[in-house]
Amino acid sequence: MKKILFPTDFSPASMHAFVYALHLAKNIKGEIIVLHNYEMPIVDTNFVDMPIYRNEVYEGIDLINFENFKDQIPALRKIADTHHLGAISIKSVLLEGDLVSNMLQLIEDENVDYVVMANKTTNRLEALFIGSATASIMSSTKAIVLGIPEETLYEPIKKIAFTTQFTSDDFNALKKVIEIAKPFDAQIDCLYVKTSDSEVNELILEEWKINFKDKNIHFHVIESDAVEETIIDFIDIHKINMLAILNIERGFFEGLFHKSLTKKLSFHLKIPLLALHSK
Repeated sequence: MKKILFPTDFSPASMHAFVYALHLAKNIKGEIIVLHNYEMPIVDTNFVDMPIYRNEVYEGIDLINFENFKDQIPALRKIADTHHLGAISIKSVLLEGDLVSNMLQLIEDENVDYVVMANKTTNRLEALFIGSATASIMSSTKAIVLGIPEETLYEPIKKIAFTTQFTSDDFNALKKVIEIAKPFDAQIDCLYVKTSDSEVNELILEEWKINFKDKNIHFHVIESDAVEETIIDFIDIHKINMLAILNIERGFFEGLFHKSLTKKLSFHLKIPLLALHSK
């Protein structure tokens, strides 16, 4: 059975992302591992200088987090029932420590196939689309990561855009996108932004079309040197529900949110991002 890791702080953004996790689990016949992570505060040793008292403080914090975690689990079950997905298998895990480190370890220990998580934003322009924790996970794990913008409500996945340069890695990544799209009965829009220094010729494109002729894939070639702007416009025009990208790099997101593109943020922040890796 496929496994989906879902980290949550039980915020509204996380609850919205949980609906995506539920629908993914339904379509791939998988189970969800719900992770709630917390970090211990630094105790001021000027006030609590004896080890036994420090231990009592930490034990109290552990207990509070456990009780909060236990109280929130029924809320997740209620969301599942509301969406008629109460039969989905859900396992809960509570961990203390660094969120990213704990997630990466859990992904390895549990052989996690997918990660679904909310993108927590900040006031920094370059982090508007993707939170630092989500970016770290996307760039550090071989699991397929689905990042959900924090104000995004679930919409059926009908159209997935996949950006490509027609490399062999892209070819294999597109096969993964097809696997994800199939249970959703979603169309894949394969987008190639052809720049002035592009080395891809028409023969490669035709070869791809032949290889994937029996799949629900539409190929698009757009000539432009403004790659990020072109992708955003494409998402808008074609009413894309999800954007799939291979080998995420932090600089890509910084490029997306150059000041000249701020007018498009209100739309683009609603689009879930599917991060794939060649390895």
